[in-house]
Amino acid sequence: MKVLALEPFYSGSHRQFLDGWASRSQHQWTVLGLPGNKWKWRMRHAPLSFANDVNRRVALGEQWDVIFCSDMLNLGEFLALTPRSTRNLPSVVYFHENQFTYPNRTDSERDFHYAFTNYVTALTANEVWFNSSFHREDFLGALESFLRRMPDNRDLQNVAAIRDKSKVHYPGVCIPPLERSGSGRDATILWVSRWEHDKNAKDFFDALRLLVKDRIDFRINVLGESYGEAPPVFDQAKAEFADRIEHWGYVHDRNEYFKVLSESDFVVSTAIHEFFGIAVVEAMSSGAYPILPNRLSYPELLARSQDSLRKHLYTETVFDLHQLLADSISQNRVWDVTSLNRFRWLERVPSMDADLEAVAIRAT
Repeated sequence: MKVLALEPFYSGSHRQFLDGWASRSQHQWTVLGLPGNKWKWRMRHAPLSFANDVNRRVALGEQWDVIFCSDMLNLGEFLALTPRSTRNLPSVVYFHENQFTYPNRTDSERDFHYAFTNYVTALTANEVWFNSSFHREDFLGALESFLRRMPDNRDLQNVAAIRDKSKVHYPGVCIPPLERSGSGRDATILWVSRWEHDKNAKDFFDALRLLVKDRIDFRINVLGESYGEAPPVFDQAKAEFADRIEHWGYVHDRNEYFKVLSESDFVVSTAIHEFFGIAVVEAMSSGAYPILPNRLSYPELLARSQDSLRKHLYTETVFDLHQLLADSISQNRVWDVTSLNRFRWLERVPSMDADLEAVAIRAT
């Protein structure tokens, strides 16, 4: 089967997901992508840019069986700008994130025009795939709330229509065959999230300060990508914890990145936003023991017994995080990585391939 894949933000986890699937798929892929920056501009111009490229390819005789795109494409606009042969193709949209609930620093920053693009794209597609069950409920709940606030023509039945054609497909995780090395010294605590406000780094460093106060020995690896101006808490922490730092900053080389993961004993998240959490799953798959907030997608990632969840999930406060982290360090807790096999590409690709093909077959 021939797949036309359209990614307006072909970078980071979006690119990692698409390349990871396409390279292992039984189908033939044409992947069209745009640079992963200026996301608002990408969402606006992508339909026209992709249509121009696709129309040229169609004129040269190219054809496909199904369209696969991400949530950053206005699918309806794209289809309207293409010839009938493309316009009639079945389509699947994959939601990495959504513009209804992606955290902003202030409510006034949210531009619901982009959220509405997500809504129309979900309506247009034959199927809507989400990267977690949490994300699906988060999106549909926010959509219904948004529509109820509108003055008329709310069309609330569309929420149920989207739910009925939605599925959850976790992104695959690729872990190279590295031996678990550990830090070899004091417990090494890992930060692996982006350096942005929605990852709530202040709570992470506040918890470390409490460990220092308790005279608990530890080291830190602080990874994660920074886009533009990082929260000032990172510069403050770099100076404050200088004598405990093993690694600091973004790692471009994937092999070196996974090496740092394998040398970390505990991975901590303090995020107030996470639709899936691929970086945390990579760390967990590399053997780092997870200490995560009891919210967002994290309980779903663990998918274990209630007793086990209590050993990995803390509630809302820095003191809860500190206590769970201190207990885990003192007990030298270790993590069974086999529980994450369901996220490996070997497990993910067959079901995604089959469901994508089923969409195409139903449309014939």
